[in-house]
Amino acid sequence: MQHILDVSLGDRRVGTITNLTSDHNVFLFDRTYVEDANRPIVSLGFFNAKGELAAPARPPQVRLLPFFANLLPEGHLRDYLAARAHVNPARDFPLLWLLGEDLPGAVVARHATGFEAPPQDGDDVIPRAIQDDPAVLKFSLAGVQLKFSAIREANGGLTIPVQGKNGKWIVKMPSATYPLVPENEFTMLTFARRVGIDVPEIGLVEAPEIANLPREVRRDLGKAMYIKRFDRNGEQRIHIEDFAQIFNQYPANKYDNVSYANMLSGIWRTMGEEQTREFVRRLVFSVGIGNADMHLKNWSVIYPDGKTPQLAPAYDYVSTIIYIPSDKLALTIARTKEWEQVSGDLLERFARRARVPRGVVLSAAHEMVERMRAEWPHLNDRQLLPPDFMDAMDRHIARVPLFAPRSAQVPAPTLAPSAPPAGLAPQPEIA
Repeated sequence: MQHILDVSLGDRRVGTITNLTSDHNVFLFDRTYVEDANRPIVSLGFFNAKGELAAPARPPQVRLLPFFANLLPEGHLRDYLAARAHVNPARDFPLLWLLGEDLPGAVVARHATGFEAPPQDGDDVIPRAIQDDPAVLKFSLAGVQLKFSAIREANGGLTIPVQGKNGKWIVKMPSATYPLVPENEFTMLTFARRVGIDVPEIGLVEAPEIANLPREVRRDLGKAMYIKRFDRNGEQRIHIEDFAQIFNQYPANKYDNVSYANMLSGIWRTMGEEQTREFVRRLVFSVGIGNADMHLKNWSVIYPDGKTPQLAPAYDYVSTIIYIPSDKLALTIARTKEWEQVSGDLLERFARRARVPRGVVLSAAHEMVERMRAEWPHLNDRQLLPPDFMDAMDRHIARVPLFAPRSAQVPAPTLAPSAPPAGLAPQPEIA
């Protein structure tokens, strides 16, 4: 028997996902959606090189198409949710079936009328009692870190809602492996805001103060960080997608196959000059703080009007070199991941590979370098990070040539003209 999920953007039907008895998952666009020239965008990754809307003809088995697979959690969070729902974590369709009404962005996946829960064997079964159990959390947040969807009470307290659904905040729990990760992220995001990057409202809270946390979640590891969801505005869902979705990469490949130059090129063609500058500023910021985890899923675009993409607010900024000094960049910049090679000359090659005018890239990069230099003394004003963390960050930024005194840098050249008309299909780098 075939089992079907209806896929919508808010209330707008987009298509269906059919799970075949072979566990292949077939996605088809709704014809009325395809024929509507004014339709909202589901994903830039669904456009071919000619700018035509098209779903892949070859359905994946066990997994969903990358766009939908990236709506589901990864790692520890995926295992956590799947175990409590008695779902096989290797299979995407049952997880989307269970979590589909509270996904990132505006996508909703609902059980098509007339179908029961998909039959599965052994520990894959999703009985109706489990689907209706308020203790089984039914939200999806991308990423591997243990986090929960939360609501904020009138008194400012945070509560995990029944079934974890419809939260407007994300609570990120402390790690048993790496100390002070919430404090680290809070500090880096606060610093990002100081240098002009768009950052949602954030805060820190003692873990035991979060109401309705599942009993098995540790409360003795320190503070948690909370961040306001930028894909929710009251009851409105605002569509977003990450760059793994845009480039049709599965979560497991978020460090592979795509470079920062590919991203830069796509932003230049589809979003224009100002968004290109903002991408460069954020990339330079991540280099400066030693964030080696800026993979494809830690960059997103948002569609405020449903059709026009722009870079989403910043998230997941952590100085990883504090914990792993040997960490390298998550993706390549002009074929290197080495911090010591990030210089003005490298950024010129970076711009050339992406077919972006060098003036756009270098002026945005130098602008962020100057902002960070000016604000660096205030990085740890809240004193949330210990001296050895700050010493590690000071040593790191000193080894990056781009942050050397300005006399050692190539002057920012005259600005180039505006971007050419936007295209949708990702383009290869120039060798």
